[in-house]
Amino acid sequence: MWSAFGGTMASALDTDPRAAVVLADIGTHFFKAAKQKHPDRVINVGIREQLMMGVASGLAMCGLRPVVHTVASFLVERPFEQIKLNFAQQNVGAVLASWGASYDITEFSWSHFTPEDVALLDSLPNWTVRVPGHPQEAAELLLRALPGDDRVYVRLSGQANREPRGVSESFEVVREGDRGVILAVGPTLDRVLAAASALDVTILYASTVRPFDSAGLRTSVLAGRRPDVVLVEPYLAGTSAHEVSSTLVNVPHRLLSLGVRRNVEARRYGTPEDHDRLHGLDARSLGEQIRSFLV
Repeated sequence: MWSAFGGTMASALDTDPRAAVVLADIGTHFFKAAKQKHPDRVINVGIREQLMMGVASGLAMCGLRPVVHTVASFLVERPFEQIKLNFAQQNVGAVLASWGASYDITEFSWSHFTPEDVALLDSLPNWTVRVPGHPQEAAELLLRALPGDDRVYVRLSGQANREPRGVSESFEVVREGDRGVILAVGPTLDRVLAAASALDVTILYASTVRPFDSAGLRTSVLAGRRPDVVLVEPYLAGTSAHEVSSTLVNVPHRLLSLGVRRNVEARRYGTPEDHDRLHGLDARSLGEQIRSFLV
């Protein structure tokens, strides 16, 4: 997805005069040629993530469409106050495109892990949150965000599903069943399909989680015999639980929220797959948890 982002954004600078890129030393290799052609729209502020947000909001106030990019921990967590003040308070928009997801960059360990990013942005008003599950989806979602003036977060991951899905804001019905609904977000879909292969359940796919497709979830839940919901997110477990509860406030239901566990501090290296197993997000662990809940 990182390469898809770099190639797509570099091309967009040639075709979209509003597009601008603001970097903090990460991803600069994608924009060497673009920097020569568009020096006023490719800006590297160095390792100054708070400044990066101020520069981006200034560009937005001048009519440009800034795309702000670095590792997720430095894009969302470190400059969170500047995100709040420079965009929400000033009522301007930008595209934040992160790299590294929750723990994809395991070689740098704890300082580069960010399972809290979506939950943090969820505390601010009017953010659209895209979680692509495939490089092609990442490119399409980025291009979709460029023409606007709203606030968009695109969460890029090194993990991906084998095949791209649609990038509608509505949840996609991948499979229909009768004994519950599983909502798989972004790159968790293939693992969810493997985990639930023998279960009579509906599987929904989401590449956009904010705004939350309440109508789509409610329709699928009411179509089955059991109003049980399993939420599988590749970031902090339960991040979208409040959306599910609000959607089904008048429907008695059970909810199982799966994601990066809140009570585990994995300050270790390893691989993303090791961390998936630790948090119960590999296909085998997902299968055990889902079957225990639904069967």
